[in-house]
Amino acid sequence: MNGPAKNEFHLTAEGLQTLKDELKELTTVKRAEIAERLKEAKADGDLSENAMFDAARDEQGFIEGRIAEIEHILKHAVVIASKKGGHVGLGSTVHLELEDGQQKYTIVGSTEANPDEGKISDESPIGKALIGKKPGDEVHVQVPSGVLTYKITRVE
Repeated sequence: MNGPAKNEFHLTAEGLQTLKDELKELTTVKRAEIAERLKEAKADGDLSENAMFDAARDEQGFIEGRIAEIEHILKHAVVIASKKGGHVGLGSTVHLELEDGQQKYTIVGSTEANPDEGKISDESPIGKALIGKKPGDEVHVQVPSGVLTYKITRVE
């Protein structure tokens, strides 16, 4: 990881379980698959120019790095509870009105942000602008193409 290590990782209960499931898959299934591929590559003889061996070693390095990353996140995970109503915070689902329609976002920690699923980080420009606001508030977010205005219609 680049930069200083974070002390806490904010995750929803769902996000925590997803990471635990990924860790289990990596440590049981993927490690065994890589070990088998390395064994097969070694059986082919000369390892100095063995592309299959090199690819398996590269993937092994990636998997071990991801395992270490997940273990670090889980060690420092703080589960956030879904907020109901009131002000926007971690775990809140926010319904917004825009100039051209409506949008719904769930505010999550940066490790489980996925805009395609409507999960935005509390550290993103929109997430930062929404934190602490309540229904009826308008927020203005600076984006490369200008300023977007969102009106909060509901917080759940």
